Amino acid sequence: MRRSASLVWIVGGLLASAGIVYLIDFAAYPQLHDSMGFYTLLDIAFIPLNVLIVGLFINRLLAQRDKAELLHKMNMVVGAFFAQTGNDLIARLSLFDTDLAVDRPHLLFDATWTPADFDKHRLAVCGDTHTMDVDRGDLEGLKSALAEQRPMLLGLLQNGNLLEHAGFTDALWAVSHLSEELSARPDVSSVPASDRAHLELDMARAYGRLLGEWLGYARHLKADYPYLFSFLVRTNPYDPTCEIEIEAPISA
Repeated sequence: MRRSASLVWIVGGLLASAGIVYLIDFAAYPQLHDSMGFYTLLDIAFIPLNVLIVGLFINRLLAQRDKAELLHKMNMVVGAFFAQTGNDLIARLSLFDTDLAVDRPHLLFDATWTPADFDKHRLAVCGDTHTMDVDRGDLEGLKSALAEQRPMLLGLLQNGNLLEHAGFTDALWAVSHLSEELSARPDVSSVPASDRAHLELDMARAYGRLLGEWLGYARHLKADYPYLFSFLVRTNPYDPTCEIEIEAPISA
């Protein structure tokens, strides 16, 4: 808000400066518009407008383009994360989800989904309200998988460009925290009742954020990389009917 107010003042000041110089110019040379002084002041009056056009608007357009290119590159990093560890983590965490039947319809994306569909379903699953049960899945296997991927997680968190992708950074922090919580417990095969709620909350946080970023990544693939989106649909862990093989129609 403060930055917007400052920008308004800058734009207003430049326009006012140009207007004042124009008024002085036409007042000083009412009948001598072909004189050197008139055109000199006219050039001076255009300087604030030049600063406004080049220094603000054009630079802002260039900055927006650079940001879009950076986000596009960050999506490559997101894709590498899900290909190497994210998809496996989602599949492992889904085993602890007691409301999987409720969450599943939000995750069965296909070629018919529109950007609005992705946004709607992403909003439905990206929260921390997933009901998790530490006894439903392989907690020791989850602990080992997170420990193996910790170097990759720390490497991604050290990437300063990820600050432009706040949602993905939040997901990484949630997953990293869950890894630390599990690694700090020597034995997770028998979690005491007093510790269950804490671990389940950490799992729900990581799970929800991963699902939100996964759907956002799927939306990006559908828009820009249809062949990668096709692979994601055919390997969707939430679709028990999906098959990696493509059944091509038999030509006559």
